[in-house]
Amino acid sequence: MKALQDPRDSHAAPTIAARRRFLRQAGAGCAALAAGLHAGQAQAAEFTFKYGNNLPMTHPMNVRAKEMAEKIAAESRGRVDLQVYSNGQLGTDTDMLSQVRSGAIDFFTISPEVLGTLVSAGQISGVGFAFRDYEQVWAAMDGELGAYVRKEIAARTSLFAFEKCWDNGYRQVTTSTRPIVTPEDFKGMKLRVPPSPLATSLFRGFDAAPTSINFAEVYSALQTKIVEGQENPLAVISTVKFYEVQKFCSMTNHVWSGFWFMGNKKSFERLPKDLQEIVARNINEAGLKQRVDVKALNASLVADMKGRGLQFNDIDNAAFRAKLRSAGFYAEWHKKFGDDAWGLLEKITGKLA
Repeated sequence: MKALQDPRDSHAAPTIAARRRFLRQAGAGCAALAAGLHAGQAQAAEFTFKYGNNLPMTHPMNVRAKEMAEKIAAESRGRVDLQVYSNGQLGTDTDMLSQVRSGAIDFFTISPEVLGTLVSAGQISGVGFAFRDYEQVWAAMDGELGAYVRKEIAARTSLFAFEKCWDNGYRQVTTSTRPIVTPEDFKGMKLRVPPSPLATSLFRGFDAAPTSINFAEVYSALQTKIVEGQENPLAVISTVKFYEVQKFCSMTNHVWSGFWFMGNKKSFERLPKDLQEIVARNINEAGLKQRVDVKALNASLVADMKGRGLQFNDIDNAAFRAKLRSAGFYAEWHKKFGDDAWGLLEKITGKLA
């Protein structure tokens, strides 16, 4: 941008000084103009919403969320500004859950495991070794079981859930000490789990030592050996680079994990009905697209992470389900969820307890 003059020219020093003053003034003017334009755009939006999540911007959730926000802005003709805060910028899962309940933020994508700390039925999709495949998952979550959970959320909290669950993928176990091949391999293992009673109960059923650690702290906990392993879908394992601090990945498929896209009722009800429709439709459509993205990404990641040194193995799921059954895990959670919710789950999965 600057046209440099030869310092040997007798007029160079004052000319350069003058140009530098001009550029500083012009730069300041441009910055002020940019700030003014940004402020003008912010003021132009009648409704500004904050949406928080804990995943990197490169994850399909945030790729689709950014696209979704742009569509909402376009279709509402700038009346709605949905701001995406990724990677835990607004705090931990428990922080953001508290904020969305109070209205400090407007939207939050929450895993069923964490939702279970607020609404017990919210975590029923996290029952271990329940869903055989994605066909069963979406039959449940887009069907009667999902409707039951949404009704419970609305009845018991200041929140509501949009119709379509977003995908996180089947959860796998990574470790630094030994692979998980049989249920006995879990015995005594220090394993990070989400802050969820159901997840804790699941791994206690295998005689492991589950420890609840917020997601933002998991990498350092693995790196410093506070825990030996963790469990997450492959897309998360890859995007957060857990393969840098783990040696084994056991394809347990022990739990399907998704995200409920949650909203604060009062915040959303500020919108006129036409804008509510635009926001809801785009959030649900983005969720459906994200499901396709996550499934494809998870399928492609085994080869990629093998190349990065992670060692993979498969397991016999029937042996793990049998262990949970003998440990009383299914009977315990049938009692906690109640006959209605459990009946809707087993309507899809078949008999568990």
